[in-house]
Amino acid sequence: MPKISIIVAAYNVEEYLLNCLASITAQTFNDIEIIVVDDASTDHTGDIIQHAAEQDPRIVTIAHPHNQGLHLTRKTGVTHATGEYAFFLDGDDELSPNFCEQLSTNIDHAPVDILHFGITVVGDNDIQPDECRAFEAFNNAPTNDATEHDIIRDIFDPAYGQKVDWRVTQRLFRTSTLKSAFDVMTSGRLERAEDGYECFVISALSQSYRSFKQCRGYIYHYGRGVTGTSEINAATYVVFCKQFKACFDATLSFVNSHQLPGGDSLYTGFTHKAIELLANDWRTRLRPSEQLIAAQGMAQVFGAPATARELYRFVRDRAYEMLTNDIPINRDDEMFHWQTIAQSIELPIESTKEDYRYLLMKNKALEHMSQLEHQESVKRSETQPIKIFVTTHKRVDKPSSDILQLVQVGPGIKDDRFPDTLHDDDGENISEKNPMYCELTTQYWAWKNAKADYYGFCHYRRYFDFSQEEHTENPYGEVMDDYIDTKTVHDYHLDDASITSAVSGYDVVTTRFQDLQAIINGVGTPKAVWKAAPYLQDKDLRHIYDILCSRHPDYKADADAFLDGHRSCFCNMFIMRKAIFFDYCAWLFPLLEEFERTTDMSHYSKEALRTPGHLSERLLNIYLMHHKRIGSGWKMKELQCVHFTHPEREILPQPLLNIQRPERIIPLVFAADNNYVPMVTTTLLSAMRNADQQRYYDVSILQKDITPDNQRRMTAFFSQFTNMTLRFVNVEREIAGYNLSTNNAHISAETYYRFLIQAIFPFYQKVLYLDSDIVINGDIAELYDTELGNNLLAACRDIDYLGNLNVKIGNRRMAYTKNVLGMTNPYAYFQAGVLVLNTKAMREHYTLGQWLKYASNPEYIYNDQDVLNVHCEGLVTYLDWRWDVVHDCDGRVANVFSFAPNDIFDAYIQSRNDPKIIHYAGFIKPWTDPTCDFAEVYWSYARQTPFYEKLIKRVAESIAPNQQRLVYKRHEPAIGNTNPLRKVIDPIAPLGSRRREIMKSLGRLIRGRL
Repeated sequence: MPKISIIVAAYNVEEYLLNCLASITAQTFNDIEIIVVDDASTDHTGDIIQHAAEQDPRIVTIAHPHNQGLHLTRKTGVTHATGEYAFFLDGDDELSPNFCEQLSTNIDHAPVDILHFGITVVGDNDIQPDECRAFEAFNNAPTNDATEHDIIRDIFDPAYGQKVDWRVTQRLFRTSTLKSAFDVMTSGRLERAEDGYECFVISALSQSYRSFKQCRGYIYHYGRGVTGTSEINAATYVVFCKQFKACFDATLSFVNSHQLPGGDSLYTGFTHKAIELLANDWRTRLRPSEQLIAAQGMAQVFGAPATARELYRFVRDRAYEMLTNDIPINRDDEMFHWQTIAQSIELPIESTKEDYRYLLMKNKALEHMSQLEHQESVKRSETQPIKIFVTTHKRVDKPSSDILQLVQVGPGIKDDRFPDTLHDDDGENISEKNPMYCELTTQYWAWKNAKADYYGFCHYRRYFDFSQEEHTENPYGEVMDDYIDTKTVHDYHLDDASITSAVSGYDVVTTRFQDLQAIINGVGTPKAVWKAAPYLQDKDLRHIYDILCSRHPDYKADADAFLDGHRSCFCNMFIMRKAIFFDYCAWLFPLLEEFERTTDMSHYSKEALRTPGHLSERLLNIYLMHHKRIGSGWKMKELQCVHFTHPEREILPQPLLNIQRPERIIPLVFAADNNYVPMVTTTLLSAMRNADQQRYYDVSILQKDITPDNQRRMTAFFSQFTNMTLRFVNVEREIAGYNLSTNNAHISAETYYRFLIQAIFPFYQKVLYLDSDIVINGDIAELYDTELGNNLLAACRDIDYLGNLNVKIGNRRMAYTKNVLGMTNPYAYFQAGVLVLNTKAMREHYTLGQWLKYASNPEYIYNDQDVLNVHCEGLVTYLDWRWDVVHDCDGRVANVFSFAPNDIFDAYIQSRNDPKIIHYAGFIKPWTDPTCDFAEVYWSYARQTPFYEKLIKRVAESIAPNQQRLVYKRHEPAIGNTNPLRKVIDPIAPLGSRRREIMKSLGRLIRGRL
């Protein structure tokens, strides 16, 4: 028995084979056998082998009758090997003279199943030296010795970092182990990724592994054979993909048949790394014109998420390269080409690991691209002659403009630093004074650090209206709008060209000087406005007046004229030429500094601490009036002020990317308003108390007015459940512009939010929606796992509705169902409080706009429920009745439900014995009648919530309607409930807001009540 068998796979390598065989026969170690397998070569490879065998009896020749590929060629060689150890040598590579001697000496010293040696890399076919060095360094990197299962884990398990390569030509194997491995390997043809598959099986069956990387006698020619870098076309690349897939399938078959511990993770690690390597060929060997077709073919083989992930990897790496090397954006850069192709093959995704891995890469790529765009924007902004700084302390939308530049301010700036804004704590600054100076910290920062011809200032809610159109103003002299979007940018000309046109040629631009006798309840003077502000001290206005008159006596006349006059501009918004702005700041800040130094504000309220900011608004007016009086000759312009009520950036839900088993996630959605917080908390608690601990619940509450305090309380309460995530999604923007009123008093507008689910959660194919007037006794994982097939949703039939269909006297429900709803089978009508939604199919059938348009139909009685029944008829999976057991509201079981078809009524009655979900549908709820049907079940959960007392209060307000209720004496409102001004005032000054308090004070001032 020879010590070492050398297995040479040869196919059409006549150009290299002579050198290969010569390097073997010249070995200083002679106890070897040389098995050369000719895989049906079509050149002179066979002749060269035969001649060499005639010269050296150690050469054993085997010839395949037809070409079978590299894997089966190696398999043939292993079958004929008789040595104690064996290794593979490709026919286009070579060995150094003492290579086998080194191996023999080492293995004699410490026998192992696998000895991992190093390589020497030689570049061929224009491979660059840097590439060779990198390839050699990677394959010669140190590796740790291992035994048993750690051998394969070091190579393929992502959790181990995949520190070891899988090249089977870089290993000496115990031949008995090698034979056992190849005996269980596939007899099918494998190519290109066969190394990974073969190494996978051999490593799984080996007991010992040792590194011998200092031995580098294997001479590897990088650039020959399948490692070539020559250009290929899309069709060839797709063939490569299929070849890789065949290797993956063979690996998975081995994992399944051998019940390999951790096999799924090992298999996944192999496929991920192999696809990365294959994708590199897509980037380097295909012409750009071929890449789209090749990517589409790759997606057909490996799936869209896996393919798009690799393309976004290239986008990420290129964007990062441009960021770190300060490379300017060029729209012709290949990065944008790759992104376009990735977007073109993206498909709706499912909750699988592959999808989440793709989303992680996509998000990181887009993050780098966003940073790159911001970097470019900053460069453009730095050269802008006009700079308007927009003060913000939260993440908000901003018009796409280089002139309008966000500046983050506030005490939280160090803990949550926005990456795409300027910051008022950079350079020379007074950022720490923001609680007192408000937006003035931005102004100071710009004065000391920014360079421009014009300096302007806005607020994240308030912008100048740069259009020439007159817009309607509210009683505060503001133009009111909702969102900063494409429409409002167009309406108010918030673009760079319009801003430049509006500002150029002027020295000072301000908001309009308003007549205080006509706005703010006609209070009359700036002094009276200050006096009416409940949090501001009258003495502070007098104090700044004295400081001004002392430091600048020539301003006294202007201060008197302003404070006792009736005109003022507001909001501390202005745009000034540089010289004027610098003069203004040099005048303003010393005044405020002296005020701050000489005023004891240690006992001031939070709002009163903002006094320096309030004072600056008055000082701006005095400064402008002074220069107008002395004839400074400034060309001034006044613009309207636009107040956006919802400038906050829309943050849509993102998929959970840190979950180990994303396929176990259950997306669970509720809809609620602030009044319904106790109810939705009770419902969610009942769900989690009965939840499968092996599943993860991604819970979202669609809302538009749940207070931050209630959100915090709910989040803290549900933190006890480690297998859930709770998030609150504001949907106000999505429903804006639609008439979503309801025709039933006990049905709220939140009922329509379920239509938003398919758009808000595009990363889910399936979502569970539950009403908030239910309790759950079953495991909703079982409900979520309902098979939907091609149906749009799963739901229970509506026992109430079906009973009404059969009511004899005065029955109009059947006619309504057929004539208004147009349903072909009225008895198919379902209840919409418990829904398993096939969001993938819903997106394919209807857009969000279509659903909301349907929901605006005033003829429907049950609103969204009618809409769903009309447009999902025939595409519904009906649930077991136990999943939506409607309680007996006002005796409806006997008076209505009993009219339903016999088998349906019997099924409903039976479901009451073991309800998995109890639905308190109708006008009677446990919190309006604590003795109603199934109320005891509801309260068993409600008592455990932090909102139990609120529910008790609701009960107290609902019971004993004939008894005298406790009435709290309240102050007479400044603006009565029937006053038509309420429709104007409420949106701009909500109850409890600072602005509302100011308005109330002004109202009392006018009535002489202060």
